[in-house]
Amino acid sequence: MVREIVQIGDEVLRKQCEPVTRFDGELATLLDDMKETLKKAEGAGLAAPQVGVPIRAVLVDVPEGFFEFINPVFVWQKGEQVGTEGCLSVRGKCGRVRRPNKVKIVYRDRYGDRYSVVAHGWFARAICHELDHLDGKLYTDIAEDLRNDD
Repeated sequence: MVREIVQIGDEVLRKQCEPVTRFDGELATLLDDMKETLKKAEGAGLAAPQVGVPIRAVLVDVPEGFFEFINPVFVWQKGEQVGTEGCLSVRGKCGRVRRPNKVKIVYRDRYGDRYSVVAHGWFARAICHELDHLDGKLYTDIAEDLRNDD
């Protein structure tokens, strides 16, 4: 089911999200709905709070593949990159944002199994952007310039 994407100004986007403690059918349904929502919106990532659910779960859809990160935690971050970002919850805007160029995170999958991933470039940027949502942060908070997305 495609869910409504919450827009800037909704308080759920500014909440510190709660860790996932139950890896069950309800979580699987949320993740499946988020995937359908992300595909329809043609985005690179989607965090649970963007569909109104303040838990620590994100999806990232990048050339390296499609990923579900539950309770993700940064292990380390290295380097720097600057690039333009937008957000499905901030329609019509974009801005230049500094992010690490390489990151490693540990996370759980939808079944509760533990994994890690090292990401570079665009993949690292997408992870950082989505994980910010879990701490109530938006890219607009750190953008060096913010402009209309023409």
